[in-house]
Amino acid sequence: MYDPLHDLTPGTNTPYPQSYWAQNSGPAPTDEGQLKQDIDADVVIIGAGYTGLSCALHLAKEHHCKAIVLEANQTAWGCSGRNAGFILKSTGRKPWSDMSKQWGEEVMRGIYSEVCSGVDTVNELISQGIDCDRQENGYIRVAHKPSMMPGLVAQAKLLKNMFDYKVDILSREDLHSSFMGDQNAHGAIRFHDGFGLNPLKLAWGYQQMATNLGVKFYTGTPVSRWDEVDGKQILHTPNGIVKAKKVVIATNGYTPKNMHLSVTNRTLPVLSQIIVTEPLTDEQIAACNLHTSNVVMDTRALKYYYRKLPDNRLLFGGRGAITGKGADDPYYANRLLNVLKQSFPALSTIHIGYAWSGWICMALDDIPHIHHADENEHVVYAMGYCGNGVSFSVQAGKRLADKIMGKTLPNLPIFNKPLPKFPLPALRRVGQWGYFHYGKIKDTYF
Repeated sequence: MYDPLHDLTPGTNTPYPQSYWAQNSGPAPTDEGQLKQDIDADVVIIGAGYTGLSCALHLAKEHHCKAIVLEANQTAWGCSGRNAGFILKSTGRKPWSDMSKQWGEEVMRGIYSEVCSGVDTVNELISQGIDCDRQENGYIRVAHKPSMMPGLVAQAKLLKNMFDYKVDILSREDLHSSFMGDQNAHGAIRFHDGFGLNPLKLAWGYQQMATNLGVKFYTGTPVSRWDEVDGKQILHTPNGIVKAKKVVIATNGYTPKNMHLSVTNRTLPVLSQIIVTEPLTDEQIAACNLHTSNVVMDTRALKYYYRKLPDNRLLFGGRGAITGKGADDPYYANRLLNVLKQSFPALSTIHIGYAWSGWICMALDDIPHIHHADENEHVVYAMGYCGNGVSFSVQAGKRLADKIMGKTLPNLPIFNKPLPKFPLPALRRVGQWGYFHYGKIKDTYF
């Protein structure tokens, strides 16, 4: 599997993975295909995932600028088409309380406002006619052992005090009787505004909206070389050269090695693994007390997450292999299946219908960054969503559009600070391996 820390290109026109989404989302929207001529453009966006799609859409919609989008493979071929489809009011991995301690309450509230705006934008775009299998509202955060429940209760009270954010507190009995009989869940808190959807259909909906506004998408068109001559960005692709005034890097966890100095050694791509089961029977659903399609995540350091899909399959996810070479090892999918069966013993005979993995993008400081890559702001990027990018990447793309057009962004760390460099970047995977072992011990014994 393509590994961004080692490979110089994600490929050319590589098909979608054999995921549940790719196999059950219908035909993709049409695009321009591979670029086969030299062109000039005001703005070029590299990457047709959520960030690039949103940036292109908002440039056209709000600034009347029709960008050119270059995608090495297919629209949403990366994590935008491989994730679990969770829409949450979240960004990065940094808790709100830590933000408040580090930067003050005003900054923390500013970041929260950006996160909420991202969810609002997703809902607004869906309401304009995107068919993406949106499910019922509800996000359940479960305590994977009794000792984690007090922390969840404290979080619920903190969110109530900080944002007047309504969060239900559920005992183990409440959870099992009203939502699902997860044997690894010892109580939970429930948010009212998270939900699940088909992430690939969502991306295709964004693409169609942008196309309708005149944006051109070139798939099968990786950038193989990048020069700057007399202030112009010169992007070399297999069959054409693009000269641009400004460039947006919207490749996040799929950014190839040495693509641009501004983002080199500033991210850590981490594999997330997902399985989708065969459809559950009515008897199996009843035996599991699986009354909800709410999205679910636990309190482990190495988190598991799941939800029931519209066709009564269960999607279940967690960490995957450390390197691209190990991505297709069936061990990781089978490990998830075993945990699923521990949570729902009535599913002891259930089989995997689909299994795939994808790269999420970790930042050293656990928050995303929307920033310029050069002093003249001819190149900008948005990266480091830390696994929480389905909704926030849309806000990031919108802010990238603003930045490209010269608008001043809010004075927040996600906008005014570049991605920090990883110390000893050659050892990033060693650090990841160490964290995985630490997380396994922490989740089991502490």
